Amino acid sequence: MDISIARTFLEVVKTGSFVGAANNLNLTQTAVSARIRVLEDHLDRPVFIRNKAGARLTPAGEQFLRFATTLVQVWSRAQRAVALPPGRETVVTVGAEISLWNPLLRHWLLWMRRECADIAVSTHIDSSERLMEQVQDGTLDVAVLYAAPSRPGVIAELLFEEKLVLVRTTPAAGPLSPEDHVQIDWGDEFAASYQAAFPDTPNAVVSISYGPLALEYILAAGGSGYFRKGFIRPYLEEGRLALVPGSPEFSYSAYVVHSTKADSGVMDRVRAGLRAAADIML
Repeated sequence: MDISIARTFLEVVKTGSFVGAANNLNLTQTAVSARIRVLEDHLDRPVFIRNKAGARLTPAGEQFLRFATTLVQVWSRAQRAVALPPGRETVVTVGAEISLWNPLLRHWLLWMRRECADIAVSTHIDSSERLMEQVQDGTLDVAVLYAAPSRPGVIAELLFEEKLVLVRTTPAAGPLSPEDHVQIDWGDEFAASYQAAFPDTPNAVVSISYGPLALEYILAAGGSGYFRKGFIRPYLEEGRLALVPGSPEFSYSAYVVHSTKADSGVMDRVRAGLRAAADIML
């Protein structure tokens, strides 16, 4: 299939109309209609219902949507792989959840620059669900994430097991009220474990979905929260934070996820770099 047809289909979905797609793609409405007609001839069924309000997907169009997205993504990746930078033998595409980029993936990028100068690197940040989908459909070689549900054609390897620990700002002798606790989103498993450990705790006044932002907040305003032990170790050593005695710790494991079809030689080098980065972080 002509990739331009898939791109046109996605643009109609995005804008909700043939007119909007034509404007964004710098095409005539007739050209957009012709491309969609070719697509419908290939699929032997309509993908859009057109009306005065614009265009909406048919059930067949809904089914084709995810395949069209994959087609465009894989084609873009193929273009990048063919157009390798000078002196590079291959390119590896790596994705991670945002909370894993600092410091794990930062250390990994520096390791790759030092140890694998012949490999070009393309990086991407997304949600764990989207990262898993992208590994499955081939748009990502590797993903690093905290939750690795079983998926066909995908291998998940434990990278490191870290602890989430409860810390508070210092001086530790100063009293903290329940309202000073900041709830941080470490995923559904942590939320369930936290609720079981603290069943009578009221809902937090402040909830933050990003650990580093939560840390900056409590350092400025005072308070407590659960953080990755490796991440807050420097603050413990400096005396800016203190562990809350007797508080429960929760496991927080990270995984390297890749396709069963991934190049084993490249994966060995990527994996070695990730383990080296994890050793530095922990």
